[in-house]
Amino acid sequence: MVDLSRHELELSYPCSWSYRVVGRDEGAVRRAIAEVVQTRNHLVEHSNNSATGKYVSFRLTLTVVSADDRTDVFDALRRHHDVKLVL
Repeated sequence: MVDLSRHELELSYPCSWSYRVVGRDEGAVRRAIAEVVQTRNHLVEHSNNSATGKYVSFRLTLTVVSADDRTDVFDALRRHHDVKLVL
């Protein structure tokens, strides 16, 4: 098995990046994404519903301009009270 913890992700910026955003309420998750990305050009696609219907997930795709930008978007989504999980 390869130990990926020792390897730095090598990307050429700017690049397209996708996040999986999970929450309980579809409208609330969509609003959370809009609050985080604001006027940035992005695409939000419904990804999945949990088997019980308790959670909904979306794929958010946007252009990130640096590793810090990529991490900042991830952290802002993760901290939002309507988002349960970001991958």
